[in-house]
Amino acid sequence: MSKKSKQVFVLMGVSGCGKSAVAKQVAYNLDAAFLDGDFLHPKSNILKMRSGTPLNDEDRMPWLSLISNAAFAMSNVNDVSIIICSALKKHYRDIIRGENENVHFIYLKGDYNVIAERLAKRQGHYQKTGMLQSQFDTLEEPTTDENDVYKIDIAQPLVNVVNDTEQVIRSICHCE
Repeated sequence: MSKKSKQVFVLMGVSGCGKSAVAKQVAYNLDAAFLDGDFLHPKSNILKMRSGTPLNDEDRMPWLSLISNAAFAMSNVNDVSIIICSALKKHYRDIIRGENENVHFIYLKGDYNVIAERLAKRQGHYQKTGMLQSQFDTLEEPTTDENDVYKIDIAQPLVNVVNDTEQVIRSICHCE
């Protein structure tokens, strides 16, 4: 793989937008390192979400710091790394950016109805459909001043979302 230094891509968006499905397939296709940021949540956060209670900013701060540290570690080892993290607010994305170089965000953007329908079909995940509104209420969509964020429309078949995501990554990494 010909590349432009070591790059980290954070797949972001509300729960149900397809972060896991897209990230796993893209990581496989590009032979990239992969981390599900949910694995870094402290037990207290997982229990809170499991009970149907949305996390607040205070709950998220230690988790976001761990994501930032993971991005730094991964960028020192892997050519291409993919991390799943909702990163709903600009402040959260800024924490992840931290002093990291080569961090990019891929925003899997979709409207409420599309995502609510997908969430209703999911099983075995602690995010409840009823929490989706709180995710949209929290979401601060990236604006043009965040020039390290790339938007992908998820209202298309998964194979197209994966393809569009790979194209963004390949264009940044100059991957063959």
